Amino acid sequence: MTMKWTEVRKLFPNQFVLISILHAHREGNKKIIDEVAPIRSVPDEEANRLFFQAKPGAIVYHTSNEKCVINIREDSLIRMRRIP
Repeated sequence: MTMKWTEVRKLFPNQFVLISILHAHREGNKKIIDEVAPIRSVPDEEANRLFFQAKPGAIVYHTSNEKCVINIREDSLIRMRRIP
């Protein structure tokens, strides 16, 4: 089921939700989530653990946030070492 973030906020007021990101766009160093598929609500005590266990393309986010935005971090100090 495809939804806008505003719809998810109405369906799951003031709680954490696990969502699948269906469409997003980038604005500078931010990824703005446009369309999602809600998977389920997440109890507060599970939110942190599930946040780190979420599969690629899925995130845990709280519906108290007006917009669903992910800050993109580009750390130029991290370098990959080539393995011979």
